[in-house]
Amino acid sequence: MTVHSQLQPYVEAWTHSVESILELVSPLPESDWSRATELPGWSVRDIISHIIGFETEAYGDPRPIHSLPRDLYHVKDDFSRYAEVHVDVRRCHTSPEQVAELDYTIIRRARQMRNESRPPETKVRWLMGEQASLETVMLTRAFEVWVHEQDLRRALGRPGNLGSPGALIARDVILPRLPQVAIDLGLRPYTAVVFDVHGELEFMRTVRVSGEGEVSIDGSVSLGPAVTLTLDWETFLRLTTGRVRGRVPDRVKIEGDEELADRLLTSLSVTP
Repeated sequence: MTVHSQLQPYVEAWTHSVESILELVSPLPESDWSRATELPGWSVRDIISHIIGFETEAYGDPRPIHSLPRDLYHVKDDFSRYAEVHVDVRRCHTSPEQVAELDYTIIRRARQMRNESRPPETKVRWLMGEQASLETVMLTRAFEVWVHEQDLRRALGRPGNLGSPGALIARDVILPRLPQVAIDLGLRPYTAVVFDVHGELEFMRTVRVSGEGEVSIDGSVSLGPAVTLTLDWETFLRLTTGRVRGRVPDRVKIEGDEELADRLLTSLSVTP
């Protein structure tokens, strides 16, 4: 049996990203596994552990029984504590052990996805004891492994795949969440904010607040926006996934209300 056509793009994007990650880290010397990433408290090794952990959960494996140290400053809430268990339990693993477990996990998950015959709306086990639709789980995994591939590439100085299938999914996940940023900031009625993104993916989107306070996003041109942010796709990704906050030197051009631009750039993260 093959996966439902609605799920196939997520499987293809996930496969491309996770195999790229395996190819990226397999030849790394041990010293590179300790390189810091833009995720607080996490090294290259830790991101690989995180990917392995969440993929094994998606496969159906039980979570490890493990008590976290009390001095992990980056563990601040229930979700980060949940995610950290998979990471901390593997901190003593060598790089060959990490590569072998990642490879084995990819093989099992790829086989599971290829044999998937359930409809997209089927409820399955998900994180923190919750349930979600099969489509939501596959979409989330495709999105997350590509974002983490980019985390790894930046940490290792090996850019690439910014226009891959995973990038397209990431764009389509992030853009619908931007109106919530305007809602959270309490933007006034009749305010429009333009995001002009260039690079491997190019698009322009306008977040609008109507006279009744309703917030929407579309691709039409806005006359006289309150602020226009012009930036490259990678910087847009880093801002919207919380890897950086505020003005990124030499990467963001601001036109219009500078104070509003600063508020936006500080609050642009739309992921946990």
